[in-house]
Amino acid sequence: MSPAIYVNNAGTSYPKAPGVVDACGTALASAPEASHGALQDAHAETCRLFGIERADRLLLTGSCTSALSLLLHDLPLQAGDTVLTSALEHHALAGPLQRLQLTRGIVHELAPYTPGEPLDLDFVRRRVREGGVRLIAVTTASNVTGELLPVEELGRLAHEHGVPVLLDAAQTAGVVPIDVRSLPVDMLVFAAHKGPLAPHGIGGLWAAPHVELVSPAAVCELPSADAGATAAVRCADFPGACDVGSINLSAAAGLVAALRWRAQAGAVYDAPRAWALRLRQRLREQPGVTLFGGDAADYTAAVSFLIDKLPIAQAEAFFAARGVTLRAGQHCAPLALQAIGAPEGTLRVSFGPFNRESDVDAVAAAVAAAVARG
Repeated sequence: MSPAIYVNNAGTSYPKAPGVVDACGTALASAPEASHGALQDAHAETCRLFGIERADRLLLTGSCTSALSLLLHDLPLQAGDTVLTSALEHHALAGPLQRLQLTRGIVHELAPYTPGEPLDLDFVRRRVREGGVRLIAVTTASNVTGELLPVEELGRLAHEHGVPVLLDAAQTAGVVPIDVRSLPVDMLVFAAHKGPLAPHGIGGLWAAPHVELVSPAAVCELPSADAGATAAVRCADFPGACDVGSINLSAAAGLVAALRWRAQAGAVYDAPRAWALRLRQRLREQPGVTLFGGDAADYTAAVSFLIDKLPIAQAEAFFAARGVTLRAGQHCAPLALQAIGAPEGTLRVSFGPFNRESDVDAVAAAVAAAVARG
């Protein structure tokens, strides 16, 4: 049974874009070779979404998480190199960096967070001037608070000092415009099942042509010059299909359908973002609620809060009983929760294109009832 009010679109979009279910079903019912065109179409539509000019620098993967892991592993980071991130990172980015700390001896450094200033640009400016920063890798928006980071200013600052920038666009792909032709960034990863309104099981990465990668997995067994023996040799300087395994053809077909629908539908997240701001204002005026994120920041369609006298698990059950499906817990972002002062987690409401304006009132009424119960 579908939830009466679904407001967990920052976790995964629901429902999907019109045409997605049929496209996935058709791909599953077709012979595998008949569906391979979906991969080429998915590349083309993704390039259009992000303004990517060279499709050979886009790699589709099984998820945004796997794209981050592959990309960070293949960057030529060495012992002592500093990777600078925001304090709001999802574990999909923080986890691979932790592994690189252990295996290569890199340094992972966090830029300070304050509500309304999700990334301290003065701190970043000072650190890149000091030297040693080899990569800046940041989320484009917090999956916890919904705060948008100043990625354009960050990119210009980084490039002034020759530091490449990696963007985790899991929360913003399809939600806010992203065009890598004008945005000063060097790498980008994305998830299909959130803002793009496509299925689970597909994501991807893009790296600009000037980005140097060392792809130890991108090797082939080719005959050597010695008596026809075979040897593992580098056959690519950019990871490819063999490095990520079989792509979900059904999900690729769903991605194509979603992005084509979105191209015709226009800015489908304008209304959800406006509803989130309206809910934020309502919660700011509601006694007994702690709201996260500052007044000055720009936001996605997500709002994070706590009911002061009601534990998270009880609050989640209370909302579910009233037909409201939100997200409760740590959102796979322990660093962000530490930064905002909510280590045990938050309640998060995130609107999508298929919500209604009346859902804002319904959620606000449920919050008021939960406060009264607590």
